[in-house]
Parts: sequence; C-alpha cells; structure tokens
Amino acid sequence: MESIRHRRVFVDSSAYLALLDRQDNNHSQATAVVRWLAAERFRQITTNVLVIETHSLLLSRMGLRQASQFLHEIDASNTVIVRARFADEEYAKKIVFRYQDKDFSLADAISFAVMERLGLARAFAFDRHFAQYGFSVLAPDVHPRNW
Repeated sequence: MESIRHRRVFVDSSAYLALLDRQDNNHSQATAVVRWLAAERFRQITTNVLVIETHSLLLSRMGLRQASQFLHEIDASNTVIVRARFADEEYAKKIVFRYQDKDFSLADAISFAVMERLGLARAFAFDRHFAQYGFSVLAPDVHPRNW
C-alpha cells in the first residue's frame, strides 16, 4: 500500500481545462478523476508556468471571469504550485532540442524537468506528451483505481 505521503500527482493545464470547460471532451473524465484523487488523498502539484498557461488558455476560450476564477480557486486550494527554476528551464530546452520527433512545447518540457526534479512519476493530463516522455498518465480509457 502506498503511503499518503507518497501519493503525489502532477496536474497539467489540459486537466484544468477539462475540469473547467464543460464543453471539453474530457470534462466528465476529469471530474471523476479529481474526485478520486481527493478521496484517495493525492497531493496535487503543478507549476507556476502551467498556472500562467491555464489562465491564458481560459482567457481566450472562456473569458475573463472564468480565467480570474481559476486564479482564485487555485490559490484557495491545497495544490502545491512549484516555481520553475532557471535549471529547469535550461533542462527543458535540452528536452525540446533532443526530441525533434516530438512537438513538446517549452511548457511541457518544463513540466517534465520539474517532475524529474521532484521525483514525480504520475501526471493527471489529457496531453499525450506526458506519456510520450515516459510518465504514467491517467488516460481517458484507464480507470483511476488501476493507476
């Protein structure tokens, strides 16, 4: 049995978008996953880069009110927001350059760098890049209990 202390999951902007946009194809799955993560007492971790990315995407897709609400909600939540370091950014650039056959964004690569630095193996994401890089991802067709 995994100890509560080790139940940590990295949350990508794709998960936040799916949760907040009821029109998103992954909304129902994301809602079920976030409930399960809370029930199983997983510590949710993201980065300042993904908070910025999510805010920007919400602003363009859903408007100012929803984008601002996201900022209020994440600040009030128990989500740990890890600041990307200069070393994370430099390592992320190396990832982008090394994987020329993938279309990893710099935000994706910074996420990978931070996950590696923190020893995180699991991501709550609807972005194929996390699995391509080798992380365990809760995909829409995988039940959380098998994760």
